[in-house]
Amino acid sequence: MRPLDERDIRSSFVNCSKGEAKRLPLPRDLGDRPWDDLDFLGWRDPGAPDRSYLVAEREDRPVGVALRFQPGRRGVLQRSLCSLCLTTHPRGGVSLMTARKAGPAGREGNSVGLYMCTDLACSLYLRGKKVPENGTRFEESLSLEEQVARTLGNLDAFLGKLTA
Repeated sequence: MRPLDERDIRSSFVNCSKGEAKRLPLPRDLGDRPWDDLDFLGWRDPGAPDRSYLVAEREDRPVGVALRFQPGRRGVLQRSLCSLCLTTHPRGGVSLMTARKAGPAGREGNSVGLYMCTDLACSLYLRGKKVPENGTRFEESLSLEEQVARTLGNLDAFLGKLTA
């Protein structure tokens, strides 16, 4: 992913108002992010435990979405699978992330959801740069490039539902 700056990020959001995009907290470490290893930028809101944000490149432009989720309980043995990168985590490591749809449908309360890694670090899990706490990555016969393509395809399908 190409590095993004504050202006790129704030102007990319499709499912919130310009005022909301202007007020949302950005990661403080944008300059230190491993951009070459990221397929999308994802971060949690430090002031709101039920909010996260994701910015991905779609059709050569950044597309940002505001996400909400119900924080999970830690310590439960149940495992869940991320629908983007197929990493398993114990409860709390995968959350149903919901996003208000863009445009009139979103203003009417329509939303779309997908189970994702709660920390939105899918790109790092794929590359082995981050290991899920008490979770696993299945050993796959697909190359890293094929796994990345699958993850980006899953993300693109989710973003397509938001903007349709």
